[in-house]
Amino acid sequence: MTETRKAHGRRRADTPSTWTGMLVTLPPRTLDPETVDAAAPGRSRRAGDVRRGIRPGVFVGLGTAALAIMAVTTLAILPNVLSEASAQTQAAEPPAQSLDIAAAAPLAAVPRDTYTADPGVDTYVAGGTNRDWASLVLLYGGWPVTESNVTVMMRWMRQENYEKSWWNRNNPLNNGWGSGGGSGLGSYPNLRVAAQNAAEALHTHPGYAGIRDGFAASAPTEVIEAAIWASPWASSHYHNGAHWHYTPTQTIKAPADAW
Repeated sequence: MTETRKAHGRRRADTPSTWTGMLVTLPPRTLDPETVDAAAPGRSRRAGDVRRGIRPGVFVGLGTAALAIMAVTTLAILPNVLSEASAQTQAAEPPAQSLDIAAAAPLAAVPRDTYTADPGVDTYVAGGTNRDWASLVLLYGGWPVTESNVTVMMRWMRQENYEKSWWNRNNPLNNGWGSGGGSGLGSYPNLRVAAQNAAEALHTHPGYAGIRDGFAASAPTEVIEAAIWASPWASSHYHNGAHWHYTPTQTIKAPADAW
């Protein structure tokens, strides 16, 4: 009886079918070979039957499952998070504001800077009239081109030359300074040069100080004209104004070649 049990035990231990039935119930390729060997010391190990540890595919499967769980969790939580964030943003927005203005509200005047541009030499030359030449003399002399100063200059020009030929010899004031004629009968190359010499002459001679001061101050016309009569510009001194004409002057343009 004893022998029979031993023999029967060996037969069961040596019979592969018993282990095969047990292995079927376990996950394939997940057994540690050392565990199998310990349970079946009589079974021989063949190279390549079972690899040590868990295969890499098992880790990939576990990682994929974890990511799937995380994705499902995120999708479940995200709508609530977005809803709360939207509610907080709306709560943070300031209330709408409005401003009512009465239809009859007065408009305040806004002060603005102004600027002016003074004509230059080219502007007066392009104009080409006796008024432009009078203004050019004042410009070259550094005096203000005001209505008072221009009026005196145009009256003075009319005393020296006929108004309708005021550009005669390109010397409207019969100036002897730089014209080659000490008596004032000389001429200039053009009216621009004549204006330069007229301003220079008035600045040079000490007897013209009263004229310079009158132009500089844009004094009343009678003050400047009295200074002209008292000066040595004309030997007749214009008969102290007795021959001075006060009728309005005409604006006449000189020929283009005079400039």
